[in-house]
Amino acid sequence: MKELLPIGSVVMLKGGNKRVMICGRIQTNVETGKMFDYSACYFPEGIINARELFLFNNEDIERVYFVGLQDVEEFKFRGYINKKLDELAEKNKSSEN
Repeated sequence: MKELLPIGSVVMLKGGNKRVMICGRIQTNVETGKMFDYSACYFPEGIINARELFLFNNEDIERVYFVGLQDVEEFKFRGYINKKLDELAEKNKSSEN
């Protein structure tokens, strides 16, 4: 099971020079179809232009500066995300065989 950071978390990406804030999880690049763990915007500016959203994975994070809100609703939704990711992994596994 993948441990995903909550929305609002602020991180520095490897090789980056500006912090970003996570604003989405399990995002798909519309051009390539590739799935990423997160989408993020510059911090503290926020989303100024949709073209300035960054897609990245857990392994691309160099440092976590702030962990977003974690409450009952967040944990429930995170469980839902993990269930869907497990289902997708099973589907992909069975289609490879």
